[in-house]
Amino acid sequence: MSAPRLAWQVLSHVEDVMGTVASFTVYGRFPEDVQVDVIVEAAVASLHRTESLFSTWRRESMLSRYRRGDIPEAELAPEILEVLDLCTVVRELSGGWFDPWAMPGGVDPTGLAKGWAVERAIDLIDHPLASGVMLNIGGDLTTRGLPSPGQQWRIGIRDPWDAALIRSIVETGGAVATSATYERGSILIDPRTGVASCRLASATVLGPDLAIADGLATALAVAGDDGLQWLSQIPGYEAYIVRWDGSEEITWAGNLGSGPGLRRLGQG
Repeated sequence: MSAPRLAWQVLSHVEDVMGTVASFTVYGRFPEDVQVDVIVEAAVASLHRTESLFSTWRRESMLSRYRRGDIPEAELAPEILEVLDLCTVVRELSGGWFDPWAMPGGVDPTGLAKGWAVERAIDLIDHPLASGVMLNIGGDLTTRGLPSPGQQWRIGIRDPWDAALIRSIVETGGAVATSATYERGSILIDPRTGVASCRLASATVLGPDLAIADGLATALAVAGDDGLQWLSQIPGYEAYIVRWDGSEEITWAGNLGSGPGLRRLGQG
């Protein structure tokens, strides 16, 4: 029997989950009859489980019941405890600008949980012929491998005021998280005042882990320029910000090149 014919393909799958859209992209040389739904099946299931645990919109989710005081912390699922531990880490890294315990209505780790869910899900995408995988959910994404040999991932960062305009393009081999108010309005809360606040038009953080980058981007958007100082001290994480006046800035974490490699390639 002859070996199955392989062809270079870019496979994609879109899933409605967590109040937004998750986009899976898988690159590789696959049999012509490969089914992407099978490749991403476990990852999709993982995202839906995360939604069932963490949704603040679902009254009977475990997080909602915990926020109401219906269940004690000792009865929380291991996934929620893991995310809360990460929230503690990011609260310290951001000097308190990211603080889920200071949110109205009770602890709300969703500013980090989405990134955690993506990192967890992408590790479940497994195919021996895949060369690279990208998982994007609501504009936050992470990658594994490469889209093709010798080619780096190139990610477009949209303009805060025009969804059709790519403000900048960055190269990365890790995670990209952007925090802004252009998708859902003023949902960012200043933990020091409890009031909705966003001092930047958009804040993008790149780094090796999307959960951490997600939390840091949320904190940076709320802190504004003041956040650049503490973010620049976090090894491996870099920022690209757009201010309300349209000006922008790139901050390198530690030494140039120590992180995933934020590189300004072009501007729309």
